[in-house]
Amino acid sequence: MDLNSLWFVLLGVLLAGYAVLDGFDLGAAIMSRVARTDQERRIVINAIGPLWDGNEVWLVTFGGALFAAFPEAYATIFSGFYAAFMAVLFALIFRAVAIEFRSKLASPWWRRVWDFNFFASSLLASFVYGVSVGAAMDGVPLNERGVYMGTTLDQISPYAVLVGAMTVAMFAMHGAIFLYLKTEGELQQRLHGWMWRTFGSFLALYLAVTIATLVYIPRTTQTFIDHPWAWTLVVLNVLAIANIPRAIHLSRPGYAFVSSSATIMALVALFGIALFPNLVSSLPQPENSLTVYNAASSPYTLKIMTIIAALGMPFVIAYTAVVYWTFRGKVKLGPHSY
Repeated sequence: MDLNSLWFVLLGVLLAGYAVLDGFDLGAAIMSRVARTDQERRIVINAIGPLWDGNEVWLVTFGGALFAAFPEAYATIFSGFYAAFMAVLFALIFRAVAIEFRSKLASPWWRRVWDFNFFASSLLASFVYGVSVGAAMDGVPLNERGVYMGTTLDQISPYAVLVGAMTVAMFAMHGAIFLYLKTEGELQQRLHGWMWRTFGSFLALYLAVTIATLVYIPRTTQTFIDHPWAWTLVVLNVLAIANIPRAIHLSRPGYAFVSSSATIMALVALFGIALFPNLVSSLPQPENSLTVYNAASSPYTLKIMTIIAALGMPFVIAYTAVVYWTFRGKVKLGPHSY
């Protein structure tokens, strides 16, 4: 594997890490509407309270790595998808503000406003992420210099909207399982039913997206023809999805959470395989696509980045593991809780 392909894989790892970790944050916020009392809503917020800001570091690192490794792709993505990125930025800022401001006043109307912002901003971010992935799969108009030539509306195709809906359902399922692990009593029992509902919604949308991908984007199957080993990921993805209801039925939510995490990672991997070697696919002129070769930094830059990543990644993983170990177990509200 050359350095260009290696950094494509490393970007995928960062994206998968973010999708798994911040995915349950976003999903928990979407599922916050299940909470009925002020105490239950506080439990939902405190379930992700110590974790959400650290989870977003994976997204920041992904953006920095993309800028350093593939600057031309970074420029095209951030300019062409400017409206989508501003919507995500707006949503993530409002989610953070909602978490911090909600408990500043005990007034019911004040808390209702921030509770809705907490839910709506996470729903918006999840949907926009999915739509952006769908647009990347579908292809966008680029000129011969790799500059985006379309409008925001060109990115919102029926296929992209379908992927956006699947992403919302997937994160809601992931968040419901996470909250089930972190809660007790009546709220936990209510979440048990929602784990089934969100899984059913995700499964239906997953099948719809799979069929739409095979019908409307047949080029995505070419990689599987050229590299038969990629079918292993398809099998693992199907097994991970199938194990979620099995684990829920057996009352093993920890295994269900591992399976939902594996499902997300497998879907990110399949997205990367279908896209490779492109970073930004051009449609209707595929020869204008930005690839890991024509959009990359110099070999020396990629070499230096690889050395830095090899030295720094173990510390990032260790820090993340320590944080999750420290805040393991059920949520307990204290005097300093949100």
